[in-house]
Amino acid sequence: MSNFGSVNDLSCQIGFMERVRSLLSEIYQNPPKAHIVVYGCQQNVSDAEKIRGMLKTMGYEMTDDIEAADFIIFNTCAVREHAEQRVWGNVGATKNYKRKKENLIVAVCGCMAQEEKTVERFKKSFPYVDIVFGTHVLHRLPEFVYRRLSGSGRIFETSTEFADIVEGLPTERDRDIKAWLPIMYGCNNFCTYCVVPFVRGRERSRKPEFVLEEAKKLIAEGKKEITLLGQNVNSYGKGEEHGVNFAKLLRQINALEGDFRIRFMTSHPKDCTEELLLAMKDCEKVERHLHLPMQSGSDRVLNAMNRRYTKEKYLSLVARAKELMPDIELTSDIIVGFPGETYEEFLETVDVVKQVKFASLFTFIFSPRANTVAAKMEDPVSREEKGKWFTQLLKVQEEIAAEQNENYLGKTYRVLCDDFGSKEGFLSGHTAGCAVIEFEGYKNLIGQFVNVRVDNVSKVLYGTII
Repeated sequence: MSNFGSVNDLSCQIGFMERVRSLLSEIYQNPPKAHIVVYGCQQNVSDAEKIRGMLKTMGYEMTDDIEAADFIIFNTCAVREHAEQRVWGNVGATKNYKRKKENLIVAVCGCMAQEEKTVERFKKSFPYVDIVFGTHVLHRLPEFVYRRLSGSGRIFETSTEFADIVEGLPTERDRDIKAWLPIMYGCNNFCTYCVVPFVRGRERSRKPEFVLEEAKKLIAEGKKEITLLGQNVNSYGKGEEHGVNFAKLLRQINALEGDFRIRFMTSHPKDCTEELLLAMKDCEKVERHLHLPMQSGSDRVLNAMNRRYTKEKYLSLVARAKELMPDIELTSDIIVGFPGETYEEFLETVDVVKQVKFASLFTFIFSPRANTVAAKMEDPVSREEKGKWFTQLLKVQEEIAAEQNENYLGKTYRVLCDDFGSKEGFLSGHTAGCAVIEFEGYKNLIGQFVNVRVDNVSKVLYGTII
C-alpha cells in the first residue's frame, strides 16, 4: 500500500484498480462479468454508478444476468424491513451460484453493511459472502477486490473513522439523459424512526466547486435533467467556510449554460426557507416540484418523531410555495401507524392531505428499525388495523390525483421526452413538475424537450405534440 499512499487517497485506489486489472487478465481468458443489485433510495443508485465505474476500470464487464457474473455485489438498504428481507433471500441464492463457479466473488455493501448485527449475521450464516463493507469506505472497493483475488480471507470493513468525501471516483451513469448528482452525505436530524444517521453518518457537504464541475461535465455529456441528492439537501453547506448554502448552490447551477432542468431531493420541512423558495421561483431551470416529506399531520406524532416542525408550520410552507409558484407540484412521504398513533391522529394526516392536494404520495406502514428510539416505543395498534388506515389514505390520494389530473386537460406543457410509453407508438415524458404525459412520437425524440397538449385524462395523461 505504501506505493500508493493512504488507503483513503484516490491515488491509492487507482493503484489497486490497476493491480486488479492485471490479476484478472491472468485469471480469465475473457473479461470477467459483474452484476450489481441495488435496493433503496436514489443515493444507493448513485453509489452504484460509482461502483460500476470502479469495476469497469478494474476490467470487469457489466451483465444483467446474475448467473453469468463472476462478481456479484448487493448495495443494500436498511430503511425498510421489506428491503432487508429481500436482501437476505437474494444473497442466500448466491450459495448455489458459488458452487457452480469457483472464482465467483460475492460482496455486500450499503446501509445494511453498516449495521453491527447484520455484519455478524453475514459472518456466521453466510460463509459464501466474501466481502462486506460499509457506506464510509465505498471508495476502497478496489483494495478489497485486490485483497480477495490475492488470496486474502473474507473481508469485513465497516469503519466509521473515515467519513470525508473522496472526489474523482470513476462513475458509470446508468441513464442517458438524466443524472444523479450527490451534493452531500449523511444526516444530523435523528428522526426517531430513521436509521440514516447511524448508517450514513453525520452531514458532510461537497465543496461547491466540485459540485459545479460535475454539473458542467453532465451538461457537456448531454444530460437534460440533473437531480441533486442528499438526505436533507436543505442543510447543504451548513457550518462550511465557503458560505454557499443550498439556495445559493441552486442559483449557481441554474446559471450554467445549457438546456437542462434541475431537480432535488429530499427536503426537510424544518430547513425549507424563504430563501430557498425564492431561489426556486427565480431559477428558470429548477423544476416546479417540491418533495417535502410531511410524515404526519398530528403535532403530537410529529413531536414523537422528532421532526421539529408543526402541522401549522408545514401548511404555512406549502401556502408560501404556492403563493410564489402557483404551478408548483408537491409530493410527500407519510408514515401510517407510528407507535402510539391513534385513529384520530391519523385522520389529522388525512386532513392535511386533503388540504394540500399532493400530486403523489409515498406512503409506508411504520416499520421498526434497530437502534432507533421508535423501535422501543409502545405500539398497541395491530398491523391489520394500520393496514386499514393505509388503504383509507390511498383511496383519498387516488381521488385527489384524479381531480388534479383534470386540471391538465387542454393545457400545453414543455415535456422532457425520456422513455417509451405504455402503448406501441407512444413516448413518455415529464413536465417541469412531476406529471407524466404520454404522446405519439418517434424514438428519436427521446432526450429532447417537446411541447405537448393534454387531450385525454384518465389514470394516465395523453397528449399531442404541438
